[in-house]
Amino acid sequence: MESGCARSDGEGWVVYPAIDLRGGRVVRLAQGDPDAETEYADDPARVARRWRDAGASWAHVVNLDGAFGEGGRENLAALGPIVAAGLAVQFGGGLRDLGAMRQVLEAGAARLVVGTAAVQDPALLEAALEAFGPERVALAIDSRRGRVRTHGWQREALLTPAELGRTSVERGIRWIIFTDVDRDGMGSGLNLEATTALARETGAHVIASGGVATLDDVRRSRCAGLSGVIIGRALYEGHIALRDALRVGEGDDVG
Repeated sequence: MESGCARSDGEGWVVYPAIDLRGGRVVRLAQGDPDAETEYADDPARVARRWRDAGASWAHVVNLDGAFGEGGRENLAALGPIVAAGLAVQFGGGLRDLGAMRQVLEAGAARLVVGTAAVQDPALLEAALEAFGPERVALAIDSRRGRVRTHGWQREALLTPAELGRTSVERGIRWIIFTDVDRDGMGSGLNLEATTALARETGAHVIASGGVATLDDVRRSRCAGLSGVIIGRALYEGHIALRDALRVGEGDDVG
């Protein structure tokens, strides 16, 4: 372990390679803009096997069409093959009723991610926690300039990340994924200050997301005592090798 580097708690620290799906294809969006899309693959299962072979145990999978309110049948169909590749899947995007959440879990997801629904209908979040348990439900807090964003980051809510985080933890949330929308897909580095502040203020297991560009971002997320980091564009464009990111999690000082 690096000198002065605080490890996260006993829940561990996990690297989540991102598999963002649109029309059944693996893509990334810049700052969540549906018109700023880069396609990386047309076979999500093959991508999942690639990350598995590199040593990943989890994947963060997003149904972008669902997040935009456009359904995403092809993306839901891709979930089973991704799970069959041998990865535990954290799946979100458009999960706005218990039926959709149950469908995702029955398809093999290990954890579902709720975002817009938690803002619009807090009672639904409570119902999901009661029905599926707090280890199988994560809250996505997506933020732009200090305000929560919903509906695939297209709308602003009159909440700060800390306000949403605290009230959701009171309802039973243990896992939070925090994304700085302005940095997502831009390769500009994590907003570690805001992410660690959210972890302090809520006491939840917080996973960092948005803007990871280098191994230094990965190291910093681990050393900050967070519970994980999601990496997207930097993996697909070769700026970070997943094996190296995973070695950081093992305490190796990878150059």
